[in-house]
Amino acid sequence: MNPFAAWHPAVAFAFFAGVIALSMAAMHPVYVALSCAGALGCLAAVRGGRAALRALAWAVPLVAVVAAANCLFVASGSTEIVRVGTRAVYVEALAYGLVAGGMLASVLLWFSSYAVCMGSEDTLALFGRALPTTTLMVSQVMRLVPQFVRRGRIVAAVQDAASAAAPATARERARGRLRVTSVLMGWGMEDGLIRSDAMRARGYDCGVRRTTYRRYRFGAVDAALAGTVVALVVANAALAFVACGQFRFYPALSALVPWWGYGAYALLLAVPIMLRAREWWLWRK
Repeated sequence: MNPFAAWHPAVAFAFFAGVIALSMAAMHPVYVALSCAGALGCLAAVRGGRAALRALAWAVPLVAVVAAANCLFVASGSTEIVRVGTRAVYVEALAYGLVAGGMLASVLLWFSSYAVCMGSEDTLALFGRALPTTTLMVSQVMRLVPQFVRRGRIVAAVQDAASAAAPATARERARGRLRVTSVLMGWGMEDGLIRSDAMRARGYDCGVRRTTYRRYRFGAVDAALAGTVVALVVANAALAFVACGQFRFYPALSALVPWWGYGAYALLLAVPIMLRAREWWLWRK
């Protein structure tokens, strides 16, 4: 379900790099809301609607926690909502916390889609020759983190299946989870040694320029789409700079007004959805 599967990896990397950079830089309520909606739409396009709904289960509490923390530690603003003891909660602090939490959630959602659309082979093909060590490290981390999570669930399931040794107290349960961590550490170190020997046996870092399993050709269609994405990213960077410069959280919230620049940002975020719809239409046709 990767909408960028038929395109050169440079197209997907240009899109996600630009979108993630804009999501982290544009501290604006409308831009953050559009980024969250676009990230959920992209996640639904690459992983399905159920994965997007499951993502809301942790994204909404994350936004709430960040907003509550900002109200607790930042006592700035001009419109007081409520006073808890000597601490006042302001509308401006709550709005800033909601926008900051939405920004963090959107970036994490974009990275989740990036992990699906840019596999280790795509990353190695794109940067393997220019940055071989860094690319290998990033691709290994992208692969090993989900592997460690799956193995942790397997070890925990095997441990919980031994009903005769079921933990009776919280202390015993904590020891059981520490035992899972110990097993994973030993399993990971053993895998690291095996993987290192296998790579050395296959001639890795022998001085010869490495090749890729799949030959990627950057054609005219890929160049056109990549150029369109880069142009949209550059244009939206300028538009976001103007929008963020005209909006203030403190000392009072600025008024939100309709602006055509939001449409350009929505168009950029909808690229994966449009590619997915195009693929669906071609197969249906």
